Amino acid sequence: MEKVALFVDVQNIYYTVKERYNSHFNYGYFWKQATTGRKVVRAVAYAIDRGDPKQIKFQQILKNIGFDVKLKPFIQRGDGSTKGDWDVGITVDMLDFAEHVDVIVLASGDGDYDLVVDRMREKYGVSVEVYGVPELTAASLVESSSRYFPIDENFLLIIQ
Repeated sequence: MEKVALFVDVQNIYYTVKERYNSHFNYGYFWKQATTGRKVVRAVAYAIDRGDPKQIKFQQILKNIGFDVKLKPFIQRGDGSTKGDWDVGITVDMLDFAEHVDVIVLASGDGDYDLVVDRMREKYGVSVEVYGVPELTAASLVESSSRYFPIDENFLLIIQ
């Protein structure tokens, strides 16, 4: 059975799914697609902590699915700009697990990950699957991946 580790850039997925589909990402469906027939060694969702009740509820849903949730504080600078990304943290964690799994799954469209994807494939021989929103996923990331899965309508959360 293949061993898999999942890494989700929650901010990137939230904003790209919202921009493209004006909807929310179905993490349960994603989990099923990425893990069926595989042994999950690690699954982490990286998010920004604003401390509001809706966000806390969302984080609990992620935990119930099977994700560990790592949080960084939301930072509002004096000039009005904001900071809150996990690129370096996700990169370090993926490299830490690359030699312990057969497959790394990355949910993000951020082209900054193309270098680490190349490195994991070359140095560790691990397969890297990328899930990202079409037209909002960097071409360099798609090209670096072993396999690209477009986030389409099947991955959307239907709220009734």
